[in-house]
Amino acid sequence: MVVSLVAGALWAMLPAYVPNNVAVLAGGGRPIDGGRTVDGRRLLGDGKTWRGTAAGTVAGVALAMGLDAVRPGAAAALGATLPSFPLRAAVGLALGAMLGDIGASFVKRRLDRERGAAVPGLDQLDFVVGALALAALLAPSWTLSTFSPARLAVILVATPLLHVTTNVGAYLLGLKSEPW
Repeated sequence: MVVSLVAGALWAMLPAYVPNNVAVLAGGGRPIDGGRTVDGRRLLGDGKTWRGTAAGTVAGVALAMGLDAVRPGAAAALGATLPSFPLRAAVGLALGAMLGDIGASFVKRRLDRERGAAVPGLDQLDFVVGALALAALLAPSWTLSTFSPARLAVILVATPLLHVTTNVGAYLLGLKSEPW
């Protein structure tokens, strides 16, 4: 029961977990805010680019489609009920994750935090909120049936742990300039 719950929760969020990591690898290029400022502060900063956002979204959607292809075998191997991903849900999770991260960048700039500065809680859950919100908007019945309160609880506990682990790994590999 616990294995099925955890596996189902993490499986459902994989298309939201991957986009920001891909954006780090594929980023660069023109910033979304075009260098614009408000009150002397950047709207978003150089770390939020069109290329990274597009690449992250495409990667998340592609992952969802790949997960659909392997779902029957994975569900049998894990003994778990794993959700499939309608295209609207896949786009909602992937693009929503990117938009949640962009929103957090906007908030950080308003708080006078520099690019890469840690804001505990916001850094770990911004993309989860964005992903779930956009998935709920684009695929409401799928989102409600997929994200039970128990799965949401798993996501809220597991995501910060996964976030810290992957960021430290990216830092150690030289892909990020800070470990958070």
